[in-house]
Amino acid sequence: MSDATLHDSHHDPADFAVQISDQIESFIVAVTEVAKGDEPDSAVPFLLLEISQLLLAGGRLGAHEDFVPDERYEPDVGPEPDVDELRERFATLLDPIDVYSEVFDPYVPRSQPVACRISDDLADIITDLRHGMAHYRDGRVSEALWWWQFSYLSNWGTTASAALRALQSLVAHVRLDSPLDELDGLDTDSNADGDDQLAEEAGRVMAAEIAAPLGLPSSARP
Repeated sequence: MSDATLHDSHHDPADFAVQISDQIESFIVAVTEVAKGDEPDSAVPFLLLEISQLLLAGGRLGAHEDFVPDERYEPDVGPEPDVDELRERFATLLDPIDVYSEVFDPYVPRSQPVACRISDDLADIITDLRHGMAHYRDGRVSEALWWWQFSYLSNWGTTASAALRALQSLVAHVRLDSPLDELDGLDTDSNADGDDQLAEEAGRVMAAEIAAPLGLPSSARP
């Protein structure tokens, strides 16, 4: 890939900033709307789409040369908006398929999977994106781009990728008619005696919330 293609905004960074900010703003607005729970049946496929589109912006930030902020120290953007309500709404909306297993760093030998929550992931991503958006709206474009790029590489890129993998897996389970066999061990406060019931409930939720919006039959062809 040529430098001209990889860094297509080199000669006009303002246009690049507008494109990235538009993608990020669109994600924040869309995910906040999903969290309201007005259309629970389409939550999983809609989140799959939104996170996929956000990661396109992240990929552009990651592939771009390092942004350098205008000021040596980051200006104060004020208190961070509270995301606890959004987190709790998604935890309720996605229960019992909120918890999934993820390897934190695939390049660390013998890494052990850890339990993660899609609801936590979405709240963390929104927090990072809003922080950069506060700079952008105050006219500190270079600071916003630096923050979005840095936090993509250090936090929200990994978090969004993991959540996307979990959502893609859920959709794949439905399309391939492959119910979740067990959820034992994914959550430290889960009740081991109720694992079979929890897995069965997860299967029903997946079928109800994912299959219908995707236009899938109740039992997909092998």
